[in-house]
Amino acid sequence: MLAVGPGDRGLVVVRYGRLARTVVCPVVGFLASVTVAVVAWAAGDEWGEKEQQAFLAAVERVAPCVVRIETVGGLERSQRMVVGSGPTTGLIVDPEGYVLSSAFNFFNKPTSILVRLSDGTRRPAQVVANDYSRMLVLLKIESAEPLPAPQFVEARELRVGQWTIAVGRAFDSPRPSISVGILSAVGRVWGKAIQTDAQVSPNNYGGPLIDIQGRVLGLLVPLSPQAESAVSGVEWYDSGIGFAVPAEQIQKILPRLKSGEDLRPGLLGISFRSRNLHTEAPVIKGTYPKSPARLAGFKDGDRIVEIDGSKVQRAAQVKQALTRHYAGESLRLTIRRQGQTIERVLTLASELSPYERPALGLLPMRGDDEDVPGVRVRYVEPEGPAARAGIQAGDVLLSIDDQVASDVDKLRDLLTEMEPEQQVKIRIRRRESEQVVNVVLGSISRAAPPAELPPAHDAVPAQSGQARPQVGMFLKRIAGADKEAQVYVPEAYHESVAHGVVLWLHEPGSPDLEKLAARWKPLCDRHDLILLAPSASHAAGWRPGDQDLLRDLLGQAASVYEIDPARVVVVGQASSGAAACDMAFSLRDAGRGLAGVDLHWLGELPANDPLHPLAIFLSRSDATRLRPLVERTLQQWRQQKYPVTVRRLAAGALALDDVGLAELSRWIDMLDRI
Repeated sequence: MLAVGPGDRGLVVVRYGRLARTVVCPVVGFLASVTVAVVAWAAGDEWGEKEQQAFLAAVERVAPCVVRIETVGGLERSQRMVVGSGPTTGLIVDPEGYVLSSAFNFFNKPTSILVRLSDGTRRPAQVVANDYSRMLVLLKIESAEPLPAPQFVEARELRVGQWTIAVGRAFDSPRPSISVGILSAVGRVWGKAIQTDAQVSPNNYGGPLIDIQGRVLGLLVPLSPQAESAVSGVEWYDSGIGFAVPAEQIQKILPRLKSGEDLRPGLLGISFRSRNLHTEAPVIKGTYPKSPARLAGFKDGDRIVEIDGSKVQRAAQVKQALTRHYAGESLRLTIRRQGQTIERVLTLASELSPYERPALGLLPMRGDDEDVPGVRVRYVEPEGPAARAGIQAGDVLLSIDDQVASDVDKLRDLLTEMEPEQQVKIRIRRRESEQVVNVVLGSISRAAPPAELPPAHDAVPAQSGQARPQVGMFLKRIAGADKEAQVYVPEAYHESVAHGVVLWLHEPGSPDLEKLAARWKPLCDRHDLILLAPSASHAAGWRPGDQDLLRDLLGQAASVYEIDPARVVVVGQASSGAAACDMAFSLRDAGRGLAGVDLHWLGELPANDPLHPLAIFLSRSDATRLRPLVERTLQQWRQQKYPVTVRRLAAGALALDDVGLAELSRWIDMLDRI
């Protein structure tokens, strides 16, 4: 059946069966376009046959270089995704037996690796080196004869719109699998990847993306602009969004990998003021302790204007420039500070010292008059830094080290640049007098919350006659999704008091979310919390792509209610505990808490962020089969200096009871601590 339709800018798309052609023609009315397009098909099947022959010839050329990788042992699951459970793909990149593949294929840390060549012979392989920035693994096999190696394409030859073929050899077949598409973009994922709309999946991760001549354009890997792990971007498989590390970048790093050098991302150790890196100027908000940026003297408010002599105007340009470099390499940065130009040469770090959030050990009052400067103290943690310095509930903090603390947000910003064990001067007002006290900063408390907390705010003013937002228990349709969320907003909600949010991730199946909301109702009323309990997009449970659904739901709530980001918490238990970890780290710019039962994380743990610090409430079950993973995750969190409060469930329990929910709600109530 012949189908035609008008395209953009004088293009006509013609389809015959599964084949398609785009014909450029002057559009003088639709019928004229159809006539021209049909004439273009005069060659009929001959055109399609020649094209098919070209694809097969291209694959035939590269096929001897594409190998099947079989792994034995290791983990079978990662963050609810199966990894390492079957053969994967690799590409011979050197006649001496070097094979390059995707780190996704080795995320399970296999105990042994076998490479099956195109002729069916198997060779044991050893890992030579890893590229932890572009998520590549270099293997080595022994061979008496030189092995075939492909031809690589230089970056200057890449053309958006050219044919691309994704090649894999994961299946037990003499011929590789292929998927055809076009090169849809270059310079993706901060310059680390090219993009294709060919169907790319774990079956061909580690295989080549080739052109119509059989030359290698890049190596297929899962990547994501938002995250940097071996499984980031896997959720996009077969979606028409596939990434490959460009061949030219591979050629540059191959000698270093062959020498056994592991390559890691080059880290500067800065955070930007703006969340929108693509539109805002690169103004520094904070620096990590002992990072290259901190050691170079970079401060809050500094604006980066040049990198290695090239001007930069947006934060995204800085990130893209940094992404091109590995740890150990140097950069020359020029910054502007209060009208002065300062130039520094920095050596990028392979890792940053874990960020440990400094603390005074107190809770601020909420809903205070914004026109009255200072931070009024609600509660002082017993034996904490503030308590040892004599600070009391009711005191008003005015400044820290002579820098004005006009409100809670400003005080937090000032503390971000400080470290535990640092001594600071705090000016306070107590009743009618002022005094200065010396405080040695501590760390965020890991202790369980007290059984009772004093009120978080004074009595709210009477409700005005203006229309109030919806309160009580109700269902809310999530914008852009065919899903609903069970919501509870306290009846006493008032816009003068910012509320925290409990983002509850239910277990797979059909949970009774209304019953859940009823359990949370008294806790939300007592601690100024809003419950959002959305339905997962899939009956089998939460998936990485659901983070967009959760972000949209939070955005809807924030557009109607006053939300305190410091008390936005993602909660999951039992089989949704792993999903809660994924979502909390994905949404850390919108929330500051992660809580749940038997939370666990596989792979490299993201570092705690000075601007978006995360606190964790872990309930542990003695009955879970996940105990080894939970123990390892807890150890990793502690090594990274995350403040983790641990609570043990009753014997045999796998979920939070009412006592556990009450303790969790008090912990959330304390997340705005300073």
